[in-house]
Amino acid sequence: MKLVLLSALLLITKVTLHAADFNAIVLEQIRKMPEGGGYATTREAHQALNSAVALSPLGLRVESSKAQPSYCSGATYLLFLKTLAEAEKQGLCPPATSSSESLLPKAMPDGVGIWGRWNANGPGTARLFHELGLGKNFTSWEQARPGDFMKIFWSSDVGKKERGHSVVFLGVKTKDGVEHVRFWSSNKPGGYGEKSVPKSKVAAAIFSRLENPSNIQRVATMPKKDAYLASLLTHESSLGEALQKTGAMAP
Repeated sequence: MKLVLLSALLLITKVTLHAADFNAIVLEQIRKMPEGGGYATTREAHQALNSAVALSPLGLRVESSKAQPSYCSGATYLLFLKTLAEAEKQGLCPPATSSSESLLPKAMPDGVGIWGRWNANGPGTARLFHELGLGKNFTSWEQARPGDFMKIFWSSDVGKKERGHSVVFLGVKTKDGVEHVRFWSSNKPGGYGEKSVPKSKVAAAIFSRLENPSNIQRVATMPKKDAYLASLLTHESSLGEALQKTGAMAP
């Protein structure tokens, strides 16, 4: 009888974890992030990011207010870490999900480690999600939900010549008859906060939805370096290759 009850409990727990709305947690963490603080991509900005994240006996400690000035990939990475920690706190992830030293945003080349993947040119976040099975990647605006991580490409260039932005999607609104995309990130020039731009300015976008945060533990078996992302500092790719490397499907 006890074995049957235990099996039922484990099944319920598994279903609950699978059905958890992690987008809601992402949005909750945005509300707890600082406002402003300035935008910069200097060494000092990265040092500030690094000082904002530390491991403690209770797990990952993120003090976002220390990461000022900030930049886009650093802002979304802090939000990702805060979401992992909150999901663990709520019992939606196994203990120690957010306790790996590999999560610290230490200085490392593009494509190396978790932070090096997230911070890389191209589809860094989406590539990490695909590699570890953290959630699905897609390009459909109709499927997108507030709380999805999003890589905006301002042109069709991917890699060496790209212009992009790492953000969290907040929705689409119509302003003066023109569709605008709303998102949160660290934006020029003010830093942390919400921004909107005409949707027509977005050449392409890859959405990444967090669904299985506990899979971050797969980092133990993940190759140290992602050759594709590492190459994008000096080489050009394409949107088609980016979609193929992330498992994303074009609409």
